[in-house]
Amino acid sequence: MLLSPRAERNWEDLCSVLEEVLEDQSPRQLFALELGSGTGQHVIRFAQKMPFVTWQPSDIKEESRESIMEYIAATHVKNVLQPVHLDASAGWEEWAALSRNSCDIIIAINLLQYSSFKTAQGVFNGSGQLLEQNGLLITYAVYAINGTITPSCNEHLDAELRQMNPEWGLPDVDVLRQLAYGNGLRMERMIEMEEYYKCLIFRKL
Repeated sequence: MLLSPRAERNWEDLCSVLEEVLEDQSPRQLFALELGSGTGQHVIRFAQKMPFVTWQPSDIKEESRESIMEYIAATHVKNVLQPVHLDASAGWEEWAALSRNSCDIIIAINLLQYSSFKTAQGVFNGSGQLLEQNGLLITYAVYAINGTITPSCNEHLDAELRQMNPEWGLPDVDVLRQLAYGNGLRMERMIEMEEYYKCLIFRKL
């Protein structure tokens, strides 16, 4: 199993956000798709805390999918499906055979800053198609705001990401808001998290 120290540190705060935004929906069974599930630590913790949600983890990397399967086996969680290969930059029709309006929640944790703009476009296009009405897209990352990155540690992070891959870097909240609007989503809230991270909550109109 892969282990991310950051995931161990931030899962509780992320879980609190999820529980808050889903508070009024807990009586019914929900379906959630996680994009770029990574090690699998987040989705397992979310599943344990929110048994009323069936979770579909996904990742483009085989080693990540293997790690997720190992976490599922080790924890015996019943509400996490086997991970699927999913490339968020591809058209939504290629997203693991998921059908239109089939998701209540789509979540992307630390995906957008390690992705190309094409992937960001894919995330919002796919969410616009796969979320049911009033469904939620939740993204967690460090962001630029209106073209500005603050404080200096975030500038360094952006530079490091771009050095790793010129297509990576901190996504801009205003650009994401426009992508959302173009795909039938509206940004409802921006929640401040630890270490300058933020959760953006988008709702399908």
